Amino acid sequence: MFLAKKLIGGLLDVVGNVDMNQFLPSDPPPPRRPVQYAEQHESEEERQFRKVFQQLAGDDMEVSPSELMNILNKIVCRHGDLKTDGFSMESCRSMVAVMDSDSTGKLGFHEFKYLWNSIKKWQGVYKQYDADRSGTIGASELPGAFQAAGFPLNDQLYQMIIRRYSDESGNMDFDNYIGCLVRLDAMCRAFQTLDKDRNGTIKVDIKEWLQLTMYS
Repeated sequence: MFLAKKLIGGLLDVVGNVDMNQFLPSDPPPPRRPVQYAEQHESEEERQFRKVFQQLAGDDMEVSPSELMNILNKIVCRHGDLKTDGFSMESCRSMVAVMDSDSTGKLGFHEFKYLWNSIKKWQGVYKQYDADRSGTIGASELPGAFQAAGFPLNDQLYQMIIRRYSDESGNMDFDNYIGCLVRLDAMCRAFQTLDKDRNGTIKVDIKEWLQLTMYS
């Protein structure tokens, strides 16, 4: 119990001076609706995207972690300016988990579209802040890259992220940058949902805590 309190206390010290009102997570994907209803209310752009999604997702019209891994790796291999070891199965499982609003274990059309648009937006930020064109973002470039993506963090959180997602030299490649932002975006949206009175604090029980932390 003492170790648990010490660990939680240390984490609170790290995040205690972060202003959640400065964070700009994207709006969450809309709830899943019947395909017939969705198709009748879609824009032309969404109809075109749905056709692409049907080709990528297959007959079940959902994207599994393995399908997501294949899709993302086929895309990044075409971009020589993005250094990456490739998206791993574990990172794609994590991305599906934090985007999986209905707990099916797969991404439906709107969940996938939300993820796709986020990755496109963050890819632009990644290239912008890769100042030396090395294909990675260095430790000194990270604060600007995260702030431009909508997440101004304090120095202690940057150091935690670097230890978790960067290599030994402090450089973060593209797949780790995207994996980190997908998780950060989802955790901020979850926090804002639970922060009912918008005072920057939340109260969760053990079940809610485990749901937040274990399926992500």
